[in-house]
Amino acid sequence: MKLKPDPFPLLKKEFLALLPSLWPPLKGSLALVKKPCIRKNCPVCACGDKHPAWIFSFTQDGRRRCMYVPRELVPLLRQGLQNGQRLQQLLFALGPDLLRAHRQQRPKTD
Repeated sequence: MKLKPDPFPLLKKEFLALLPSLWPPLKGSLALVKKPCIRKNCPVCACGDKHPAWIFSFTQDGRRRCMYVPRELVPLLRQGLQNGQRLQQLLFALGPDLLRAHRQQRPKTD
């Protein structure tokens, strides 16, 4: 079976040119939570304060999952979540863009 050539090479080229700047694309959420620790005589926990921790929440196999995030990875995950939102916006815009390009390519009938 022979594949047809891509009818929208300019749109494809523009889309593929944007992808490297969107690495890593992530979907989920990042939250700062406060948790007690497991040490018996922790002075922070004893006075009612808790320890800050970052949690990444995501969906896997239809279920909500959470993972603790090391503090040094928080900036990367924040950037990844922004990239994921931008990629999603690009994908939503791609359908109408393809239809507009198709309408401009087809011959005018009078």
